[in-house]
Amino acid sequence: MRLILALPVIALAGCSTPSFQGLFGTTPDADIAAPAPTLNPAPPPPPPQNAVTIAQFDTTSAEDRAAAIAAAPSGAQPLGRTIATLGSPAEPGIWLKTPLVTALTPGRVTYQDKSINIELRPSGGAAGSGSQISLAAMRLIEAPLTSLPKLTVFAAP
Repeated sequence: MRLILALPVIALAGCSTPSFQGLFGTTPDADIAAPAPTLNPAPPPPPPQNAVTIAQFDTTSAEDRAAAIAAAPSGAQPLGRTIATLGSPAEPGIWLKTPLVTALTPGRVTYQDKSINIELRPSGGAAGSGSQISLAAMRLIEAPLTSLPKLTVFAAP
């Protein structure tokens, strides 16, 4: 009788062998997604794997935030309006993924009385499909994280 109770424990102990890896989810050596392309020559680091708070997920530096709120250069081209949702908090930086661009572009977004410089990334979506905005950018425009802010988007000259 004791042998019957011990067999499942012994069988499960072998699940860490290479022949069983991947059956129960990801393997310990699963590839980590490559960082998204960016215009920033020194992009912020990704958040720590154990991040749980907004401050832990927002890894932008004070310099990055200061550059984002700096005065806009004149001659920006209006691209349109979009409704944005919060993008992946695991993707660092100050960015907007939008169907309004087809290539990485420096730009600017406005929300209510706030305006920030931002990296515009192509979303690949159809026109009018909405956009995703980074956690850092949502904080800078002071939009509630659970809201769907309506943004006006400009391409930098």
